[in-house]
Amino acid sequence: MFSLPKTATIIEVGPRDGLQNEAKTVKTEDKLAFIHALQTAGLSEMELTSFVSPKWVPQMADARDIVAGTKKFGRQLVLTPNERGITSALEAGVDSIAIFVGVSNSFNEKNINKSTAQAMENLRPLIEKAKQDGIFVRACISTAFYCPFEGAVNPQDTIDLCRQFVDWGVDELSVADTIGMANPQESHELFSRLKKQFPDILIAAHFHDTRRMALANAYAALLAGIDRFDASAGGLGGCPFAPGATGNAATEDLVHMFHRMGVDTGVDLDKLFEAISLIEPHVSNSLQTGMYTLYKNRK
Repeated sequence: MFSLPKTATIIEVGPRDGLQNEAKTVKTEDKLAFIHALQTAGLSEMELTSFVSPKWVPQMADARDIVAGTKKFGRQLVLTPNERGITSALEAGVDSIAIFVGVSNSFNEKNINKSTAQAMENLRPLIEKAKQDGIFVRACISTAFYCPFEGAVNPQDTIDLCRQFVDWGVDELSVADTIGMANPQESHELFSRLKKQFPDILIAAHFHDTRRMALANAYAALLAGIDRFDASAGGLGGCPFAPGATGNAATEDLVHMFHRMGVDTGVDLDKLFEAISLIEPHVSNSLQTGMYTLYKNRK
């Protein structure tokens, strides 16, 4: 007989992962209003922005202004893809960073022009230096289940990559179904193995809803002992470097599902809907997630 956790933590990725691939330029003040509304809803852990070249991700060109303009509340992460990004983030006063690498070689080669081994070789000294400086480091593991170029990924390869990060001292692993191809059985099996092998590290599940499986996969991960989940308000997002990746698991749908099962997230759904309504006019597509659609229809 399984038992569910009493609480679960949502790491809100909408301001960064949700908006990074948005075609319309979202003004800094509109992003900040969105972020502060999400904080008011109770989301205390959040990816704010990314210190990445504006040439590749123009939407994140205002990263320094976002960090400076965000109220201090809980853990505020920024994505830092390389040494330059980490340096810029630390100069901006950031104390929590996220780095990323794909399990599959093809994904990394098309994304950052490096093999997985080369990417890890470059990341190791950056992680070790960050930890020496007291920085919280989150390792985002892309293509943990499937790669858009190679297909199915061997679960052992994902575990081995996670082990390297754990050995180097990262604080958290965010394990991602980048293109939304995983099924609940695969989710349960991989996260069960990760929890067993790394019982003392934070592990978060990151699902995309490409095939409408994000909630089912999150439930399977919950049953495997995972109590941390990345999600994006309004289901915003998608990876610009992963063909076929659509929006993230919607924060409001995850919160509703967890609350209905008696798993508290500390998030106020009505205030979350208000946050989503603030950003919706500034994005290209109408937001049609299950719970947000119900909210709009009842107004």
